Amino acid sequence: MLQKFGFTQYESQVFEVLTSSALPLDATSVVKYSGVPKSKVYEVLNRLADKGLLLISFHERKKLYHALPLDTTIEKLTKDFNENIRDLKEREYTLKPTDDRVWSLQDGNSIDALLKEKITEAQKTIYLTGWNKDIEDYLPLLEKKKSEGLEVEVLSVGSLKTKLHPLHILLPDEKHEALEQHRLLIIDHKDIVFAGVEQGSWQGITTASSPLVKFFIEFFYHDVALTEITKKYDAVLMQDEEIKDILMKLRY
Repeated sequence: MLQKFGFTQYESQVFEVLTSSALPLDATSVVKYSGVPKSKVYEVLNRLADKGLLLISFHERKKLYHALPLDTTIEKLTKDFNENIRDLKEREYTLKPTDDRVWSLQDGNSIDALLKEKITEAQKTIYLTGWNKDIEDYLPLLEKKKSEGLEVEVLSVGSLKTKLHPLHILLPDEKHEALEQHRLLIIDHKDIVFAGVEQGSWQGITTASSPLVKFFIEFFYHDVALTEITKKYDAVLMQDEEIKDILMKLRY
């Protein structure tokens, strides 16, 4: 009977037995008359009780169950149905736009403007890495965002005067052959801007592609980890020529 209203077969069987009985029944009797397995009956009874279709009482240490009067059940199901229809009509359905495309951008000033725009739009987190002279231009905006409660983490190539924390400073070795000017911005774990100098000109990309965003977050913390490790163990690492040679080839 209740299956037509979205209830399970067991729920329908138990409800029919309780509705047809003039007296309350315990779980053992429900199993006997409904055919619902003993291992399932308490689960079914609890679900029906949660849905407001059963009356429950205790007598001589037995838990007894009785169905609501049929007219009351019909009124309840009708009200539930009407409320669901109203919710369905009032609910706003929107499909979140996704853009997995990778956009390229040239010109240092354009990249700089885009970075400032993205920082301004950030709502939760900002991760930024780049050379200190480039990052200095963003400090007032970054410090403002930090004061607003955002998580702001910066990795600077070269010293940087700011109260931002955490702040990671990489002081490059003069033999660091792979270190090139670059900027990486990740906001809210969902949007990135990455730029570097190619043949004397700035080239950049921006994307909200989830796999690329995850990759660049790992990329950022790879740089942070290497910076902190080499800072702490610089004397030891630089004595090992093999390790030193590898480190000097890294971009970070």
